[in-house]
Amino acid sequence: MHKAVILARGLGTRMRRDVGASGLTPGQAAVAAAGMKAMMPVGDRPFLDHVLTALADAGFREVCLVIGHEHLPLRRHYAAVSCRRLEIDFAVQDMPLGTADAVSAALEFTGDDSFLVLNGDNYYPVGSLEAMRGLAENGLAAFDRDVLVAEGDIPPERIARFAIIERDEDGYLTRITEKPDPAAVAALAGPVRVSMNCWRFDAGIYSAIRAIQPSSRGELELPDAVQHAMEKMNARFRVVDVAGGVLDLTTAGDVRSIASRLKSRGIDL
Repeated sequence: MHKAVILARGLGTRMRRDVGASGLTPGQAAVAAAGMKAMMPVGDRPFLDHVLTALADAGFREVCLVIGHEHLPLRRHYAAVSCRRLEIDFAVQDMPLGTADAVSAALEFTGDDSFLVLNGDNYYPVGSLEAMRGLAENGLAAFDRDVLVAEGDIPPERIARFAIIERDEDGYLTRITEKPDPAAVAALAGPVRVSMNCWRFDAGIYSAIRAIQPSSRGELELPDAVQHAMEKMNARFRVVDVAGGVLDLTTAGDVRSIASRLKSRGIDL
């Protein structure tokens, strides 16, 4: 597997909300106010450059950025950047109608090939991306919630809202629980594993996406497509335990910590 789809269409609503009290530089504040989290300056390069470098380090060679019509600065940046290790393409999601809808926008790019899906506002450890690339079947990365707090510097109250992964004794996904109840989480045996929206799919996921209905939020959600694939299409998804934390760029308050963690990492696209 050498293709990856990065979901970079988000509106950055939470980031725009707290720009004023974040202590950002003027350049960072301008990007935050525009809601383009992937283009947040980290040193002299956008955050997304670091995400792309990690993908290249993990062996991926073709990347599709799913963006909106309004994301011209992002498109211009990558049209001008010289890439040695990656080929970068674009797909446009007309409206922000959910993660499954965003993946469907990349159909022409992925074709019949297997591919990785990940968020454009998360920096994943290279080891986790290598583990997903090595999968020979559909699957998702499972992150230890305590490690995400300790190594990813993600506030515990934010992680408490992340989707919980449950699996069977053979290591295959049985359910993803969105916005889990604290009592239900406390009852789980062993480490609590959460999804950071890092998936390995084959082309069958598109049939599942076409079959689902919008959620209560009016969006087509990837977990709903996966659940449909398991229940109606006999699909199985391997749960891959991965080590390390994820840097989560959700609010303007995350920028300084993430910039500090990534400042010594080189960019090599």
